[in-house]
Amino acid sequence: MSDRETAKLEPLSIPPPEIYKLPGSAHKPPKVPSPSTEGLVRRRSLKVSLLQVQLKTSPSNKSNRSINSAAMSRVDEDETDENEEIYKQVKLHQVKRSGIRPLAMLELLLFVATLCTLAVSLTYDTVKKHHIKGLEVWKWCVLVMVTLSGMFVTNWFMHLAVFIIERNYLLRKKVLYFVHSMKKNVQVFIWFSLILVAWVLLFDDDDKHSRKTKRFLHFITWTIVSLLIGSILFLAKTYALKVLASKFNVRNFFERIQESIFHQYVLQTLSGPPLIEEAERVGREPSTGHLSFTSTSGTVKEKKVLDMGKVHKMKQEKVSAWTMRVLIEAVGASTISNTLDESINRKKRADKEITCEMEAVAVAYDIFNNVAQPNSSYIEEDDLLRFMIKEEVDLVTPLIEGAETGKITRNAFTEWVIKVYTSRKALGHALNDTKTAVKQVENLITGVLSVVTFIIWLILLDVLTTKFLVVFSAKFVGFAFLFGSTCKNIFESFVFVFVIHPYDVGDRCVVDGVMLLVEQIDLLTTVFLKIDNEKVFYPNATLISKPISNFYRSPDMGDSILFSIAFSTPTAKIATLKDKISEYLVQNPQNWYPDLMLFVKEIENVNKLNLNLVVTHTMNFQIFVEKNLRRTELVIALKRILEDLEIDYTLLPQDVRLTGHK
Repeated sequence: MSDRETAKLEPLSIPPPEIYKLPGSAHKPPKVPSPSTEGLVRRRSLKVSLLQVQLKTSPSNKSNRSINSAAMSRVDEDETDENEEIYKQVKLHQVKRSGIRPLAMLELLLFVATLCTLAVSLTYDTVKKHHIKGLEVWKWCVLVMVTLSGMFVTNWFMHLAVFIIERNYLLRKKVLYFVHSMKKNVQVFIWFSLILVAWVLLFDDDDKHSRKTKRFLHFITWTIVSLLIGSILFLAKTYALKVLASKFNVRNFFERIQESIFHQYVLQTLSGPPLIEEAERVGREPSTGHLSFTSTSGTVKEKKVLDMGKVHKMKQEKVSAWTMRVLIEAVGASTISNTLDESINRKKRADKEITCEMEAVAVAYDIFNNVAQPNSSYIEEDDLLRFMIKEEVDLVTPLIEGAETGKITRNAFTEWVIKVYTSRKALGHALNDTKTAVKQVENLITGVLSVVTFIIWLILLDVLTTKFLVVFSAKFVGFAFLFGSTCKNIFESFVFVFVIHPYDVGDRCVVDGVMLLVEQIDLLTTVFLKIDNEKVFYPNATLISKPISNFYRSPDMGDSILFSIAFSTPTAKIATLKDKISEYLVQNPQNWYPDLMLFVKEIENVNKLNLNLVVTHTMNFQIFVEKNLRRTELVIALKRILEDLEIDYTLLPQDVRLTGHK
């Protein structure tokens, strides 16, 4: 894959046309088929996992989507819970053999050294009788071992626990999602628990120590208890944030991710060899394909595969947190990665990533040449059937302008690829900004929990007496007076971003009567772009009280054109005018719905009829330039119709009085 796939997404700094998204139903795929749609049900279900992890790929691999006889022979018609089971991990126990990390090596050496010291302290009488601050040496060795090597040992335990859970709850994605995300917090909790148990059992003995030693022991005991309580609070914080992020992503991004993955699958499939044709040639039954993508975890890259038959049939209400995590990982914060042929005989291939509109045009050109017949200027349905099954072709054709005629031109296909790229880019920015906002919330909660843990520590040590708490409360009231407004703004911003959430990155909105394009969403502010690329920063606490119009989330929108004709125009001509306009709309179904309304708004001065033509676009106004172009074409067509029907407007004869001038 391209080296760009590991690069972090940068904030948008491009003109508005660069980040628009697919508007309305005209450029979106039809509704995702229901589970009853037999066409998209895989004719044969592989028993292998639906998400395959391939750490090593063959150098001779010629396609990201392959059909082989060995795989197709391993079928099972009784696969359960197909709506939920998008993928199944393979080799969950596989260890990444990247060598021992320096820190792990240091922890191992420290563990061995402490263990040897413990053995010496229990073997030799001189060392055994020696005391440090009135405590035996071997007790200190045990405490040091638990404290310094506790994370090292608990890390082994957590790997074993995760392995067992994965084996027993492999099909329960919700369990796996929280197991992996909370593994570190649970590890810290177990570590502090071990330290507390070791400390209490070995040292907290009030009958054998002096008063000074007892005070020291109690100080350490309550400190460890405070840290343990803090680890519980942080564990609860992680769980709550994971639930919040999961539900937020499912509610706001599931359908867009589903569409984006399908678009990437189409590009990836059409750029490869005609696998359906090859499958039919050798007598295999074709089925829905797979989308391959590269997941980067640290420095390790893993090639994964999604079964598109399962992705099509997913429902938002049933998608699990783990499944949503995989879909987001497939989209990622990058642009579309696509494998393209570099030669006709397909012996040489290169991974290419679409990072700008120019590259999208180049990709569209290569794919068009790969799919269309030699020397052909358009793609036919039969050409698409060489790469995809019939049901997939039926989903693709409504997305491309002019495909309803059965012929897809190069320009129409190129325009669709550009729209796919811009939509994917906007989705990547939206996911990245959501992750940033969640991180900001996490940092805020972390600060609050740290203060709470510190206060609990002071209370347990009896440092905070009642008198001190009264004084502190008075100070806190003053603090709340100074920073109460800030806390209120933070809370309102949180509600605005995660609960109301009126827009995403790339949405075209209207705020205070000004058309704006959402460029970046943070916890406290939103960055907009005006039509002239001027940046506007709005506090989210201010936006929560403002009405916001969102073009992207609107259905197909209507438009109106006001014009005037002479009062003397016959009624029959007005009826003919309406028929001619309706005929124009029918001839351009990709731009307009056939229904229209033409009504007289008013009669002015008994010599002019003010008419209002109301039509409906097959899009919303997310792509405002496209909306204006369509309106312009309609106005020009209306002018031509008025001229053909000889309908015009002239002023009434005016009395002109001439007076002599001496």
